[in-house]
Amino acid sequence: MTKLPISVCMISGAEASRIGGALSSVAGWTSEIIVVLNEDVRDGTEEVALAAGAKVFRERWKGHIAQKNSAADKAGQPWVLGLDADEAVSEALAAEIRSWLERPGAAEDTAAFSFPRCTLFGGRWIRHGDWYPDRQMRLWRRGSARWGGIDPHDKLIVNGPTRRLKSDLLHYSGASIDGQIAKISSYSDDFVRAWREGRARSGPLDLAFRPLWRFFRGYFLRLGFLDGWQGYYIAWMTAFHSATRHAKVRLERQSVRTVGDSSGGKRS
Repeated sequence: MTKLPISVCMISGAEASRIGGALSSVAGWTSEIIVVLNEDVRDGTEEVALAAGAKVFRERWKGHIAQKNSAADKAGQPWVLGLDADEAVSEALAAEIRSWLERPGAAEDTAAFSFPRCTLFGGRWIRHGDWYPDRQMRLWRRGSARWGGIDPHDKLIVNGPTRRLKSDLLHYSGASIDGQIAKISSYSDDFVRAWREGRARSGPLDLAFRPLWRFFRGYFLRLGFLDGWQGYYIAWMTAFHSATRHAKVRLERQSVRTVGDSSGGKRS
């Protein structure tokens, strides 16, 4: 099989048990695989990546966005494909990408491609609600895009026209319910930091209404109820995530006011 002119760019922590699936899904048809590995990882991830033919670079952790841009900067092929260690390119998606890049002139005016991502949760592929189609912009012409957003929620900023592919990127999240709850704690702390720095907004009514809206939208409007108990739980979890981050901002505001009042009350 002729390899496509694509550099697969990944970042990774200790992912020896999962990264093999991601690598094997691209190793046979892409020209280059780059893995930027956290410098302190010693679980065998590097050996798995090297065995799959990847180029491995050890770097200190700089945050999701900076780390992903570092990996993309090392790409040597005309096209770049961003992939996470818990993902895999489906055969259908690989074939669809090939059909675009091999057809003369087909992708000539395209800066980037997006495609839906389908997540496995609780033993079920989630195809409704807020988790699907979860469209990802992950394949771009080198030099036409950079990673941006607010850590850890990176977003590809594209300069030029984009196209939408139909086939799924597979997401083997592997996260237990406890793991999902732990992510909510961590991600909500990131949101508070972003709010503090003026990069995120949280108004006085967000805590009251956004969580309810997120559940209603995910479970009813986006048909999350068709995904069984998993869809029901995801809708509530999404609502709880929204409530948690806005509650933490409210607490931060309250703390700032308390400190201000204490300082203002002091007399010399």
